[in-house]
Order: sequence, then structure tokens, then C-alpha cells
Amino acid sequence: MHDFEQLSQQFTERFNRDHFPAAPASLYDPNRYFLQMGGKRVRPVLCLMGNELFDEINPDAWPVATAIELFHNFTLIHDDIMDAAPLRRGRQTVHEKYGSSTALLAGDVMLVAAYDYLNRISPKYVMAIMHLFNQTAREVCEGQQLDMDFEKSTDVGFDAYLNMISLKTSVLLAASLGMGAILGGAGERNQNLLYEFGRKLGLAFQVQDDYLDAFGDPEKFGKQVGGDIKSNKKTFLLIHALETATGADKRRLEELLQSDEEGKVEEVVRIFRACGVDAWANELKDRYVNEAFAHLEDIAVLSKRKEPLKQLALFLTQRQY
Repeated sequence: MHDFEQLSQQFTERFNRDHFPAAPASLYDPNRYFLQMGGKRVRPVLCLMGNELFDEINPDAWPVATAIELFHNFTLIHDDIMDAAPLRRGRQTVHEKYGSSTALLAGDVMLVAAYDYLNRISPKYVMAIMHLFNQTAREVCEGQQLDMDFEKSTDVGFDAYLNMISLKTSVLLAASLGMGAILGGAGERNQNLLYEFGRKLGLAFQVQDDYLDAFGDPEKFGKQVGGDIKSNKKTFLLIHALETATGADKRRLEELLQSDEEGKVEEVVRIFRACGVDAWANELKDRYVNEAFAHLEDIAVLSKRKEPLKQLALFLTQRQY
């Protein structure tokens, strides 16, 4: 059994090769540039961990993990275009550096490269892996569209936001584990339990992300605190505050959402605290973590095999950056 760090190192060594043809360089160099930015590689490593929960790593797990990471990067390139984001990991985004049209095409061929890797696996697994991969790709697109729809809506409830986050963020974590389980020879019940572990872990991860944006320490967080507040982004925290604030705080919060006044972040955070949003978010995160662990507990393998996944789950949901 390997822990996350060991598998991450092994995956990175294999992934850091050229995935694209030489020409036309104007199309493929933007992707090389983007992949060189690195990243945590959480999703492909979850695939390897999902496999190793049940059996030794299947050689097919490496191309599947590579496909997952290429797919994830394809979504990031396109997300950056949609968000008009100038920076990703502190560097110019692809559309800023190379133009939006090239960035669109570069993202497209990144996705094609992902399917190329899926094509290399044993016919024994192709149908199940492709079905889960395609279902997940469709759901991620649905989640992204809902996220954009919510930007224009003033009335987004908790359940609608939860569904959007599940599609946009959680299902890819869940499917990465699920594909690993398929390659590890897990039965259908164990596959489903591991998938649900990943989905609940994804929700807990997002609650922590939303929490850190409002309440994190900027020195540890590594990016500007209050970015979501400045852009009026719907988050678990904002939605709960809008549902629970009363009187002057409710009116003031609605005013702040319509303004870019100086001190907006501090004022919104004050209202969040007055509504008890900080404590509520921590309780919500803990609930999702506990539900995730309950699914993991039900998986029919030796407890010691589950330890690396438990440690990773705690790290992802207790991080301060």
C-alpha cells in the first residue's frame, strides 16, 4: 500500500512527458505551457488509490489516471475562458497568453488526448470505464452551466447549490475513485460505496474552500481572502447567510451584493459571523466528512487498506490553504 505522496510522485514522473504532437506548435504549445504549471494531481492519484484499495495497481490504471488529469486540465482551460480569469496558479491563463480562440481549441485537443489514453486499456475494462468517464464529463459540464446560471440569479437555495457543486466538483473526485475500483476488480456494491465516499469528500472539500475564502489566513491561504465575496459568488456561506440573516443585517447584506464599496469584504464577513455562518460551515463540513467515512467503513476490505484514503480525506478537509 502507498500513501498519497508516494503515488503522487510516481504519477507525476509518468505524467511529465509530452502528450502532444510537434505540429502545429501554435495549437499544442499552449497545452504544454498549461500542464507545466503543475497542480496537486489529486484526481489521478485518487484513481490509483481506488485501485490499490482492492488489489495491486493494474497497469491500466496509469493511462486512466492520465486521461483523468488531462480531462481535468481541459475543464480548467475552458473555465478560465468563461470566468475571464487572468491568472491560474500565479501565471497567465492560456486565453490571456495565446488568445481565446486558440485556448478553446487547445482545450478541445486536451480532451481528445484524454480519450486516446482511455483507448489504450484492456478491452475487459473499456466499456465500464468509458461509461463512467462520459457520464462524469457530461455532469461536469452541467455543473459548470448551472454555476453560470446562478451568477445571474438572486434566488439560489441550498439544495440547488448543493446539486451544482456535486456536479461541478464532487463527481470527478468520485468517478476517479470509481474508475480505480473498477480496475481493482471491486464488486458493484464496493464501487458504489467508494464513489459515494468520493462524492461526500468533494462536498466537504468545497465547504472548506468556501470557508477559507471568507475566514482563512491570507498568509496560509496563498490567495486573496474574500475573492468570492468581491465577485458576489454564490457559496455555501453566502446562501446560508441570505437564508438566516434578519432585520438590518439582511438588508445590509442585500445592499452589499449590489455594491463594490470599500470595506465590503470585512462587512460581509461581519454579517457572516453575526449569523453564525462560520460555525455552521464547520458543522456542515464535518457532517459530509462523517458521511464519507461511513461509506468507506462499509467497503468490504481490510481496515488497514483504507488508511491512506482516510489520511488524505482528513488532509483535504482540514487544510488551511
